[in-house]
Amino acid sequence: MTSNEEGSTADSPGTDDPSSNPDTDSTAPSTILVEVLPGAAMVFGEVPKELRLDLIDFGLVSAADRTQISTVLASIGTTAAVAGNVGNAFASAQGLYRISSTTQALLRGGGALAVKDGANLGAVFANGKIIGQARFIPVATVGAAQTVAALGPALAMIALQMQLSTITGLVRTNIALTSQVLTTIRSGQWAELTALVTTVDQTVDQARKLESVPTSLWDTVAGKRADLRTQLDLYRMNVGSHVRQIHRVDPRGRREYLETNAEAILFDANALLASLKAWIGYQALHAARARTAGPEDTAEAALVDIIAQDTRKELDSALAESTRLIDSLTRELRIIVELPGRATLPLTGKRKDSKAARHTSALLLEAIEPLADALHPPVAPLTAPDVVCAPRSLDLGPYLRILRWLLEDGETLRVLGFTDQPDALDPVSAIFSGARDKLAAARDKAATKTLVAVTDRRIITAKASTFLEQGETRQDIPIELIRYVRVPAAQDKATRSVIDLITRDENIRWLFSTDIDSTDVDALAAVLAESMTIPDVEREKLQRRHHIPIGPAKDRPTVGVSASGAG
Repeated sequence: MTSNEEGSTADSPGTDDPSSNPDTDSTAPSTILVEVLPGAAMVFGEVPKELRLDLIDFGLVSAADRTQISTVLASIGTTAAVAGNVGNAFASAQGLYRISSTTQALLRGGGALAVKDGANLGAVFANGKIIGQARFIPVATVGAAQTVAALGPALAMIALQMQLSTITGLVRTNIALTSQVLTTIRSGQWAELTALVTTVDQTVDQARKLESVPTSLWDTVAGKRADLRTQLDLYRMNVGSHVRQIHRVDPRGRREYLETNAEAILFDANALLASLKAWIGYQALHAARARTAGPEDTAEAALVDIIAQDTRKELDSALAESTRLIDSLTRELRIIVELPGRATLPLTGKRKDSKAARHTSALLLEAIEPLADALHPPVAPLTAPDVVCAPRSLDLGPYLRILRWLLEDGETLRVLGFTDQPDALDPVSAIFSGARDKLAAARDKAATKTLVAVTDRRIITAKASTFLEQGETRQDIPIELIRYVRVPAAQDKATRSVIDLITRDENIRWLFSTDIDSTDVDALAAVLAESMTIPDVEREKLQRRHHIPIGPAKDRPTVGVSASGAG
């Protein structure tokens, strides 16, 4: 568990890890994390001060619900599965932790964690030092208890609090964007929205202090449901429109749309998060109100669970849309900032020269990057792949910095190459190929270069100069479309290496300058050859062509054959 993550990370015990020895923590303060819902854990026992900043308070989860959950979990702790001081620790509920997908995978790593008292055991790290021991009880263990079914409404309140914490954190991350960009456009719309957000925030804060939602407090927001719904629907519609637009057009049109509408996109994305935060706050207040009446009214108790489920769906959907939109815009801004020169860039509609465009992009990127990184952690910088088909003197850094933002999550760059455009050379007869290659070798420095980037998913090509100046690509070929790869034998040392690539739709020839090692070209061909295949449906289609009737014999010309059949 680390102090800079919203969740817990239990490192695999090793030779220097005290958690590998169950006896080393017999008297140490114990922190218990019980995953009561997927990705959400209640924290019991003593929490090191270094980790308290990551702790999420219970918010609108009432004291009665906390007591009920603690009582049920304590009853689990007295069983043989979870024994001893682990069960005793449930008397002190401290708050909530968000368990990230990475942490969940680590904590559920089977033998990676020691087991003590029926729970996974791991060391708690902060600033590189072990500051305590944590025991993690996964949701499967909790769910095995028959009595947990009675916790439905209480756990629904936990779920709502985690949802509210998620969106609150994102909106708080975006304060810089609000102050730098959003106050300059659509000020009237922003004022209307922030008035609603402030009203709900103040009501939630007062309810947390009271640990209840009395009638007089609920009345301050009860009549604003329609207004909150209108705001949420408006900005979901705006964000959805942006997403559809950027996915409807080609890459050039997408870029132009993002550049022209950058500030509107920032406004709508931020407004969607703000309106979503207000809506979830309202729903949490509504659920807390219903939860109070739940013990006497089973319908009210059921309503809490319905509110939690519906709100979860809305949160997931809105965040997915916002992430797609912010991802697209942030990627574009990051590429623009990397480019050494750009002819024009509208953005605000006033800045026209490339220097000002990069400056404007850098300011927008600085404002939006914290939110973008929170929604979708950025990919790591690219390093040169194992196979590089390029002159040794070529600086790959500028190409890799731009490619970084073009690759998808989990996509791996396998080859980077630079070829000469075949159409820049005269298509003379093959008998003159040797002379043509020697002439082309002399013209290498002036020839048009093509960037070829091969990943584990696709082949990206671009005019090298255009790629560096504008970040534009030419082709994007999925590797499953590769049908055949051929490397013609070189005639002599002065002959340029060639790769012929046959895809489902076209034949491509790449010619490499003589200062590129032929072994590197062979390695590129080998990577491509891994994907050579022809789907059965295409093979069957070709085979059927053999059986297509050609027409009556009388309609076909007879060449060198008499009517009697004699040659």
